[in-house]
Amino acid sequence: MLIDLVIGGLSGVISRTLTAPLELYKIQRQNAFIPNSTIRDVLKKEGLRYLWKGNATNCVRVFPQTAINYGVFEFTKKHIFSSIENEQIKNLFAGSMGGGVSITLTYPLETIRSRLTLQTCNSHYRGLLDACRSIPMTDMFKGLRMSILGFAPFTALSFSTYFTYREYLEKNTNWNKDIIKVVGGGMAGTTAVTITYPSDLIRRRLQLQNFDKSVPKYNGIIDCVKKIVANEGIIGLYRGLPASYIKLFPTIGIQFLAMERLNQCFK
Repeated sequence: MLIDLVIGGLSGVISRTLTAPLELYKIQRQNAFIPNSTIRDVLKKEGLRYLWKGNATNCVRVFPQTAINYGVFEFTKKHIFSSIENEQIKNLFAGSMGGGVSITLTYPLETIRSRLTLQTCNSHYRGLLDACRSIPMTDMFKGLRMSILGFAPFTALSFSTYFTYREYLEKNTNWNKDIIKVVGGGMAGTTAVTITYPSDLIRRRLQLQNFDKSVPKYNGIIDCVKKIVANEGIIGLYRGLPASYIKLFPTIGIQFLAMERLNQCFK
């Protein structure tokens, strides 16, 4: 299991670092009410390297998160759900377990990453340690329940559909194996986020409570949904979805490719 943890962690760091500007763009679209939350503003006011702002914290977060996610997925698949004959259902259950456990254990880092990403010129925090000291513990865990409800099925759908897409592409195309893994992973991520996207947007809004005066006030998940629908319509729950597609396709594709390549190296 230690090898699985290392494989999961490294694949997460590699994929997130390569696609960090796309992640910034996605979070900005989800929270467009925050001042200076566009790529143009970042380039103009902060500079090119700030397209990766928050990425160091994201890597600190994503290494244990994807490590635990993949490690729990492999462990439960082999030892808890091994009696299930249908491989797709087995991947679904194991992926759900991995997603739920990993997001719970690493959630405060997710909150910090969101806030560091949306600030301008260190307007709120000077870095990870300053954010840890400044953000109240109650704010650190805002949106956790929504994350569990959304991230567990997201991970479950990602793992279960990835192997299905990969097998289909292997049978019906003559593409290079690495391209098949990237495209299969991208299709899996796109499928998962299409179904679970509102949970990601709600989680992000709750994470930002007390961050900035421009952030609307919400009193929990239900209140958040009601106010978004009242002010922005149903489509408000899907704000930033196109940006999420742009970010997720290469991110999840690279992550699955890295997982399989690292498996070959380590095992």
